[in-house]
Amino acid sequence: MGEYLPLDVAIIRRESLRRANKTLVFTNGHFDLLHVGHLDYLEKARALGDALYVGINGDASTTRLKGPGRPLVPALERARLLAALVPVDGVLIFEEDTAQHVIEALQPDIYVKGGDYATKPLPERPFVESYGGRVCLIDYLPDHSTSNLIARIKNLP
Repeated sequence: MGEYLPLDVAIIRRESLRRANKTLVFTNGHFDLLHVGHLDYLEKARALGDALYVGINGDASTTRLKGPGRPLVPALERARLLAALVPVDGVLIFEEDTAQHVIEALQPDIYVKGGDYATKPLPERPFVESYGGRVCLIDYLPDHSTSNLIARIKNLP
C-alpha cells in the first residue's frame, strides 16, 4: 500500500530507488470517481517497473481542465483512495495543468499515459525523452471512464 507524498519526500524516495537500480514508473491524471478502469490501468502501469508513483491534478487544476462541478471528489480524498490500491507506491498532488514540474523533479524511468495519447499531443513527452526516459501508452479498459460513469449517474430516475 502506498501513501501520499509531498514532492520533497517523493524526490528523496526517488533517489533511493535510483541508488538501488529500481525502475520508477510515473503516471498522472484526475482519477475522479475511482473505478475498475483506473485500477486496470494502474495495474498495467505498475507491471512495467519496481515502483509506481501517481500524480493527481489538484482541485483547481481539475476544475480548469474538466469544467465547473469537477472534481466530484477532493484531491486529498482522491490521493488517499489511490494510495490504498496495491499497485500504487506513492501519490503526489500537483496544481499545474500538466505534470511537467513533477516529471522534471522525479525524472521517472517510465512515464505512462492512456492509449488515447497515441492520437493527441503529450506535452511531457519531449522532456521525458530528453533525459532518456521512456513513454509508454496503455490502452484503457473499454467502456470504463469517469465521464461515462457521470453520465450514467445523471440519467438515473
